[in-house]
Amino acid sequence: MNTASPTRGWLANLPGISSNVLAGLTSSFALVPECIAFALVAHLNPLMGLYGAFFICTLTALFGGRPGMISGAAGSMAVVIVALVVQYGAQYLLATVILSGILMVLFGALRLGKLIRMVPHPVMLGFVNGLAIVIAMAQLAHFRQRTPQGEPWLHGGALLTMCGLVALTMLIVYLLPRLTRAAPPALVAIVGVGLFTQWLHLPTRTLGDMAHVAGSLPSLRMPDVPLDLNTLQVVLPYAVLMATVGLLETLLTFNLTDEITGTRGQPNRECLALGAANIASGLFGGMGGCAMIGQTMINLNSGGRSRLSGIVSGVMILMYILFLSPLIERIPLAALVGVMFVVAQQTFAWGSLRVLGKVPRNDALVIVAVTIITVFTDLAIAVLCGIVIAALSFAWQHAREIHAHVEDHTGDKVYLPRGTLFFASTTRFHELFDPAGDPCHVTIDCSQLLLADHSALAALQGLYERYRKAGKQLRMKNLSARNRHLLSRAGIEFA
Repeated sequence: MNTASPTRGWLANLPGISSNVLAGLTSSFALVPECIAFALVAHLNPLMGLYGAFFICTLTALFGGRPGMISGAAGSMAVVIVALVVQYGAQYLLATVILSGILMVLFGALRLGKLIRMVPHPVMLGFVNGLAIVIAMAQLAHFRQRTPQGEPWLHGGALLTMCGLVALTMLIVYLLPRLTRAAPPALVAIVGVGLFTQWLHLPTRTLGDMAHVAGSLPSLRMPDVPLDLNTLQVVLPYAVLMATVGLLETLLTFNLTDEITGTRGQPNRECLALGAANIASGLFGGMGGCAMIGQTMINLNSGGRSRLSGIVSGVMILMYILFLSPLIERIPLAALVGVMFVVAQQTFAWGSLRVLGKVPRNDALVIVAVTIITVFTDLAIAVLCGIVIAALSFAWQHAREIHAHVEDHTGDKVYLPRGTLFFASTTRFHELFDPAGDPCHVTIDCSQLLLADHSALAALQGLYERYRKAGKQLRMKNLSARNRHLLSRAGIEFA
């Protein structure tokens, strides 16, 4: 009989609740400048980035398949739509966000999220390393100052103050866990450095210098665009690109979160929730978005493991807009930059550098290539290139492994091929046989041969024709049930 009272059960869960609330609060601080910056990159009102962060972060936390992951208005998707906004305006962007959300929902409904399992581990390492470098490089923009003449680098006392506050923030994040784990180090660092600058009246840039956060509740309205084929022709290519980039970054961050937490999420459910969140964001005037690896790492490192942390993070964004803008705008940018530098350092898979000389050369190439391409182009191209390189390398290795043992008998010759017969190994497979020099009766023992694709069937058919033209008989034996089924479906029979 369970004698525990509901009150005791609630109290037992209190430490977990508080850690998730604090983690959500911490990640919300890091979401604000990123979303504002991405909105400015896309030539949009900063409030559109914040509205997008609220809807996407809250809805994916509520209904997604990966508790602990933080989503928002992401830079990878902002870069995609710059040309669209410049040429057609923000209303066409909103239509694109809605359409990309529909594509994401369709992707999840077709249960294609499991395809992320096809991404090789070297591609994952390259993705993590590339985004870590991108996160760090993005912070360098805060070391510039906007002037009528341009954006020169900070210098003199302003640069020294900025660097000193960044270093102080990083020092707090690194050293505080050695003293206590009662509060997330990143949260303590942001609040502490903020109070420090206010107390000493240090002249440093704050979040309010980027943009004003204050706003009203977002309102529901359809994008002001013509609902015709011409509009579809404009927004569909951008929507497909946004959906592709958003799903890739979300599912890769999803895998990383699985590894860190030691749990398994539901990728298809996450795709459905992300799509619905983007549709809602577009209908309420927000940017599109996806999972954000930097903010996710902050949340996880701060103790956020449940849906509550993501919900708190999203709701706090709305609170900043409606009520808390005077406070949030006073946060020093240096504190947020310092936290993101730590995130970049902790995100980078430093162990991958040690294994570069130990893993196969093609895997090392994939890690380096995906990292570089992620930094200089975008995530979708990087992952696609990594998968193609890994797939070609895999095919090349398996193509070279096919060989055959030969047994000569009186008037008969038996080939015992071993390996996988597929598109890349057909040429080497044909080289194993000698129709001109073989006796009249040749047998292929297929007990250790796997037929993988149509090229394999065509190769066997071609080999049969070569022996037939040489006036010799070719037969096969010990076909597995799978191989026999493939040959039967193709209508291929051997005597």
